[in-house]
Amino acid sequence: MIKISKALALSLSLVVTASLSGCYARTGDTAAASPQSEQGELPLSEAGLKQVPLAIQTSDAIHDFVVEVAATGAEQAQGLMFRTRLAPDKGMIFPFPEDRVASFWMKNTVIPLDIIFIRRDGTIESIAANTTPYSLDPVRSNEPVATVLEIAAGRAAELGLAPGNTVTWQ
Repeated sequence: MIKISKALALSLSLVVTASLSGCYARTGDTAAASPQSEQGELPLSEAGLKQVPLAIQTSDAIHDFVVEVAATGAEQAQGLMFRTRLAPDKGMIFPFPEDRVASFWMKNTVIPLDIIFIRRDGTIESIAANTTPYSLDPVRSNEPVATVLEIAAGRAAELGLAPGNTVTWQ
């Protein structure tokens, strides 16, 4: 029989409780009760990434999305690789600390995407529509950009998104 002190038992109990409190059950594609912060933030994505609301203003409408934020180098390198679906109102945003000519490829990306390159002022610089899954060909912005947004292929055309439209996100 192993003896542990009351202090160690309490510490272990707190660790287990803390690790379980952030979990939530999933059944199929439907989330059960998901944790939200006191500030009303969205729950983490299935991949464990922060999610934020994003809006794209066209000449005649505002189009709302919920996007995962690929903030770190590792998250940006992973991107949407290996995903088999992307809902029409979902996406992933890649913010850069400094403007740069962005270059993406579709290695290990199963689904086609629209890749939207966004300037620091929030305007769309260009859109690479219907990118080819698994392609190693680079998909580049035409000028330095601050952010890249990936959405389901065909959505940009469907919504009438175009260079010059404005993107806002938290």
